[in-house]
Amino acid sequence: MQSLNEFINSWGVTLGVGALMAFMVFIIWDLAHKSKAGKFGTFILFIALGVGMLGFVIKLVIQYLMESSGV
Repeated sequence: MQSLNEFINSWGVTLGVGALMAFMVFIIWDLAHKSKAGKFGTFILFIALGVGMLGFVIKLVIQYLMESSGV
C-alpha cells in the first residue's frame, strides 16, 4: 500500500499538470480568437502548440502500460 506522501506526489503531479494543460488549451483558444485566426489558423495553432501536451499524455499511457505489465 502506498504511503500518503507517495499518493499525494503521484496524483498531485498528474492532476496539477492536467490542470495546466487545460489552461494551456484555453490560452491557445483565446489567442486564436483574439487574433481572428479563422478555422484553419486555429487548427494550426492547436497542432503547433498542442504537440507538447500530447507528449505528456503519451508518457502517461506508456507509464501505465509498463507498470501494469510489470516491466
